[in-house]
Amino acid sequence: MPKIVDKAARREQILDAAAKVFARKGFAASRIEDVAAAAGIAKGSVYLYFGSRDELLTGVFDSYAARSAETLADLGDGGALDQLERLVRGTVELLAAHPDHARVLLDVWAANPPLDMTAVYRDYRAVIAELLTRARAEGSLRAGIDSAHAAVIVGAIEGCLIQTLLDPELDLNDLATPLVQLCVEGIRG
Repeated sequence: MPKIVDKAARREQILDAAAKVFARKGFAASRIEDVAAAAGIAKGSVYLYFGSRDELLTGVFDSYAARSAETLADLGDGGALDQLERLVRGTVELLAAHPDHARVLLDVWAANPPLDMTAVYRDYRAVIAELLTRARAEGSLRAGIDSAHAAVIVGAIEGCLIQTLLDPELDLNDLATPLVQLCVEGIRG
């Protein structure tokens, strides 16, 4: 009797393996064979789900983008700055929980493949700008803070991510509170 394969689970297995391989070897040096070996499947099985290495990279990116969108959508109730704090902490938790994806993103930024990183940044900036606008309306925002600060908040999170990827002595989760102190409490009125 043939083995029944859960296609969604197999696809995720391949994407997780691809993220690990791309993070360890870099996208340019990675091969489909490497991904198949890391997933514990035959090379041909990878091709049943992804037609090329570029499609695998797109899949890894799309997986990250979907998790990012969930973080942005799950801010809960409360004041705008409380939601901004949940966004900062949620983003740090997401990146810390998926370090291979974060390393792949660093590789992607360097290689500049045709992935829409701009859209991910725009989504984050738009949500943060909206929270800053609401915080101003709620009277909880310090004078001089406006939607342009959304890019600075995204940059602070990304800067911490890059440092933790390059310096094993730093832990991204340990930086969540300092990020909140600067990016949320530092703008509170």
